[in-house]
Amino acid sequence: MRCLPALFLIALAIGALAACSAGAAPGWTYAPAASATPVASGAASGEPSVGPSVAPSSASSVAPSVAPSAGESAAASGGTGATLTVTAPVGAASSGFQPTTLDATANAAFTIHFDSQDPQPHNVQLKGAGGEVALGGDTAFFQGPGTRDYAVPALPAGTYTYYCMVHPGTMTGTLTAK
Repeated sequence: MRCLPALFLIALAIGALAACSAGAAPGWTYAPAASATPVASGAASGEPSVGPSVAPSSASSVAPSVAPSAGESAAASGGTGATLTVTAPVGAASSGFQPTTLDATANAAFTIHFDSQDPQPHNVQLKGAGGEVALGGDTAFFQGPGTRDYAVPALPAGTYTYYCMVHPGTMTGTLTAK
């Protein structure tokens, strides 16, 4: 009778080892968020650098940007002209953008600062009577909260529609260039 508890413990240990060594994937994984800044190599070269360690790019960063302050110049915020802010509040898929109307100066480039506070995927696209307006920056939809800045080229006077590509029926607004 004394051998029975020892056999039970051995069987339990064998069962635990078999479960741990099974080929099934774990029920969860962890992947840290990508860093927006490059990581230093940690090794000193001992010689001065001849050029930049990262090639300059004309494309906008895919990392969320920070909203410029009211006193910040357009050149410092990465765009030209004025900055107009469009917000996707929590629940925007059913309630829409805030605000739903924007005014811009005709024939002058500007920036749309998109502040998505909603955990749903959203973006901002712009179209006019002539079709889609090509915006500078990462216009792919993204899951908030987060921000994106879109460089808008100089638009002729007229009425334009801004909308979310994922929720075009509810998330729309009117931009008037005058």
